[in-house]
Amino acid sequence: MGLSLSPLALIVLLACLTALHQCNGNPFRRNNPFRHHHHPRFAKHNYRDALTKSIMFFEGQRSGRLPSNQRITWRRDSGLSDGAAMHVDLVGGYYDAGDNVKFGFPMAFTTTMLSWSVIEFGGLMKGELQNAKQAIRWATDYLLKATAHPDTIYVQVGDAKQDHSCWERPEDMDTPRSVFKIDKNSPGSDVAGETAAALAAASLVFRRSDPTYSKLLARRSIRVFQFADKYRGPYSNGLKKVVCPFYCSYSGYQDELLWGAAWLHRATRNPTYLNYIQVNGQILGAAEFDNTFGWDNKHVGARILLSKAFLVQRLKSLHDYKGHADNFICSLIPGAPFSSAQYTPGGLLFKMSDSNMQYVTSTSFLLLTYAKYLTSAHQVVNCGGTRVTPKRLRTIAKKQVDYLLGDNPLKMSYMVGYGPRYPQRIHHRGSSLPSVANHPAKIQCSAGFNFMKSQSPNPNILVGAVIGGPDQKDRFPDQRSDYEQSEPATYINAPLVGALTYLAHSFGQL
Repeated sequence: MGLSLSPLALIVLLACLTALHQCNGNPFRRNNPFRHHHHPRFAKHNYRDALTKSIMFFEGQRSGRLPSNQRITWRRDSGLSDGAAMHVDLVGGYYDAGDNVKFGFPMAFTTTMLSWSVIEFGGLMKGELQNAKQAIRWATDYLLKATAHPDTIYVQVGDAKQDHSCWERPEDMDTPRSVFKIDKNSPGSDVAGETAAALAAASLVFRRSDPTYSKLLARRSIRVFQFADKYRGPYSNGLKKVVCPFYCSYSGYQDELLWGAAWLHRATRNPTYLNYIQVNGQILGAAEFDNTFGWDNKHVGARILLSKAFLVQRLKSLHDYKGHADNFICSLIPGAPFSSAQYTPGGLLFKMSDSNMQYVTSTSFLLLTYAKYLTSAHQVVNCGGTRVTPKRLRTIAKKQVDYLLGDNPLKMSYMVGYGPRYPQRIHHRGSSLPSVANHPAKIQCSAGFNFMKSQSPNPNILVGAVIGGPDQKDRFPDQRSDYEQSEPATYINAPLVGALTYLAHSFGQL
């Protein structure tokens, strides 16, 4: 039914609107103590700047032949014969952290999380979307090479123990570039399941902008998942001496099979994967009470991802995943029933002393993503009778990201190059040694340790790198040798890209 207003009513309405506009003008902004929560102009942090830098970091981690538009210019080509030991082309991909090894398991997880960041928040990224897609493609081009042979995945290049015995720039590497693989005889359902997840998630990223590439990724993902499911076992059985203790699969491979199937369900819409999840979900640990999400354990991520199918797409058969996802969220809410998360006195989520910030960024991403799903379904989280709104989840995530960016007892940004005070001596070979441009001569294996042990700041700024972070009492020594607190990693940054996009957008910075 149409609404008709008399001329007098229209005049009154216009007067009211004008008055309302004036009320929302200067007087409101001057007197309201909570104004920065409501108005984009008053964000304390420049989330857009942090977003730009969080993506730029990946360029500093590149292996292979660098393109002409490389923005972190102190890096040069490296690892150009990777794969030669097994007569395959494994040039490219990422160094995972501060050393020069290419570990397939965390690289695949990084790819999945970068892709998920773009899938959920890419529509808000504006000019950064292209950079984020390039960061994903640098990884997927490599993962396609690593999965080129059926029922085989090349899961590592470089011998970690020998690599760690040197402190060398990637451009100078002379430690063995050994190649390690999984196959039918030495399976690895964990790394294969994660690789399938990465390829499936990335296929969604490129679906519109590069349909041919997207289809290639989806086809490869299907094949890799079949291999993961058919030949079951953790990769750290057959490759224990190689991948442990670095990226040992502690949580088993069941979580990656569920996670891989969840991503293939989302990417292909093939009912086979929904059926697989319904039949195998419980066996694969869908209801387990583990609340840590990172490169090793994917259960929580799978729960949040599958809850979307129930909440948004109304797939009733996945009803349980809303409850499983709620259980994880409830574990994070201070004071709520079933709350189990530990926080530092300054308010940082604290899971473990080694590279804790990876759990801060992954959890912040999950909170914002779940809040998005709940909002679109007009739902809330139920914590033993306590209602927790999507807004509360966003507030918790923002507080974690703000701590990372400098709202902490030390007033220290844990992102290199962001803010007035950030870590100067990160545990990273390329960043801590003179660049090739400044020191063209080779720096030998052991000679590099003189730089590692120095108290001088790193000469090359690894822009956007987020490091392990403070201890459980908010302390941070900024010592290069302290890899637990001072080492960056690709999987710390990947989920942060999505979180920063949401925050930059919500404060009107994008």
